[in-house]
Amino acid sequence: MVPKSQLFVFDIETVPDLDAGRRLLELPGAPDAEVDQALTDYHLKITDGRNDFLRQPFWKVVAISYVQATVERIEGGNSGQVRFTLTRVGSGGDVDSTEKELVAGFFSYIEQQAPRLVSYNGRGFDVPVLKYRAMIHGMSAPRFFDHTNKWENYGARYADAFHTDLADSLRDFGASAPVKLDEVCRAFSLPGKLGTAGDDVKGMFAAGQVAAIRDYCETDVLNTYLLFLRWELLRGTTTPEAHAASLTELATYLDAESEQRPHLGEFLQAWQLAAGS
Repeated sequence: MVPKSQLFVFDIETVPDLDAGRRLLELPGAPDAEVDQALTDYHLKITDGRNDFLRQPFWKVVAISYVQATVERIEGGNSGQVRFTLTRVGSGGDVDSTEKELVAGFFSYIEQQAPRLVSYNGRGFDVPVLKYRAMIHGMSAPRFFDHTNKWENYGARYADAFHTDLADSLRDFGASAPVKLDEVCRAFSLPGKLGTAGDDVKGMFAAGQVAAIRDYCETDVLNTYLLFLRWELLRGTTTPEAHAASLTELATYLDAESEQRPHLGEFLQAWQLAAGS
């Protein structure tokens, strides 16, 4: 029996934590719009006008989406070569889930399965946000912080068997310029963004469009998964045949799900169109 492990490609969507902003800026009772603008002004001030992007503690998680796959060694292949078999594309909880439930679900999955994580800028943004939010909610996640092996653990930057941050890996850990996920996808004839971007999430959340945010987040993790498969092919971790099989499995899954989940069908059509351009 060839042993299997789990792959978990993930992405989060966030909105400003205005309650934290009220505490930081001593604005109790201030309306949301005032606090939102004050947080932006604060971050501009502390960066001498260079950047208004909020620091990680001031974001609240509203969606966590993922691609799950099994990782299985290829019998008869070169040492260490594997195939990736899709299990599910989805989002944690449901549209009514609280942030606490979403974050708890993420860390609970790691405690139970210890998967290999895959992200795009996950070390720079997603994981720090998730850790801050877990602390805010008083959670415990010992397996995520197990450093028994000093070099191989979820916190070790170069331990891609635990967490492959493609944004970091593709630029050789800072040796070349950072590149956005959408830019890489367009260069590789992958779908990229489908009309929604991260900057839209705040307005969508205010309008109660949580389901649409979750759908958007799922398309982002699909892009990340496709990019990851290409990266593993480049590294020789998987074979051309296994890579092609992973793509076929994904296309079949998206087609089968498209009636109930139209955004997956739209992603499949965009992928097919991009591949033929």
